Amino acid sequence: MRNFIFALFVFMQLVGCASLVKVKENVVAKNEDATKTEDAKEPADVAETPQQDSPDYAPIVPDNNPVQAKVTGSLFNPQYNNNIFSDIKARRVGDIITVMLTESTSAKKQASSNLGKDNSFELDPVNLGGEDVVIGGYTIEGSLNQKSSFSGNGSADQSNSLKGNISVTVVRVLPNNNLVIRGEKWLMLNNGSEYIRLTGLLRPQDVDADNKVDSSLIANARIQYGAVDDLGEAQVQGWATKFLNSSKWPF
Repeated sequence: MRNFIFALFVFMQLVGCASLVKVKENVVAKNEDATKTEDAKEPADVAETPQQDSPDYAPIVPDNNPVQAKVTGSLFNPQYNNNIFSDIKARRVGDIITVMLTESTSAKKQASSNLGKDNSFELDPVNLGGEDVVIGGYTIEGSLNQKSSFSGNGSADQSNSLKGNISVTVVRVLPNNNLVIRGEKWLMLNNGSEYIRLTGLLRPQDVDADNKVDSSLIANARIQYGAVDDLGEAQVQGWATKFLNSSKWPF
């Protein structure tokens, strides 16, 4: 009887271990499938043609304030409290801030290199016993001169400037009171559209009394300025021109 109980106990342990291994294998397989699924997702195409009313740049509509019972019957709401020594500036989700675009960058680089190599070798006539060795009427002598040189110069000069303004909305207030902002502005022209898009992070104290902030004070700023339709297509190179100007062209 004892042997039977012991054998039954061992059998149950083995079945339990096998079940745990099987469950673990299933979990690992599911995790691998999930990883493959995530890897299979194509990344967002950053070169995709911008579209108006993109949800990525849509303004945030703040939630309605919860109705709180006024114990004293007062209509005072401390959330909108503002003393006489402070400015009325954007500080909540949904508030609007005007960004003054004052971007200006310039870069210049120049490089040059010069390489030279000059080799010479000379063999005087072979002389034995005071006389030159002559074979076939010619003395054994020779000389070799080799010279090579390379000179290269390169330069690059680039400058960019962007002036204007755009009003954006606060989409998030971080725990340290920094504001996450984003927004876009579209300008419809005769045969196309121009757009400005901006996202970034700023400090509330950088916003001036007129509720404006300089773009140079925005951290992690992403500023896009471009055109679509006829205006954008007019600036795109054809495939042949693009190939001739690329590094793949051998000449």
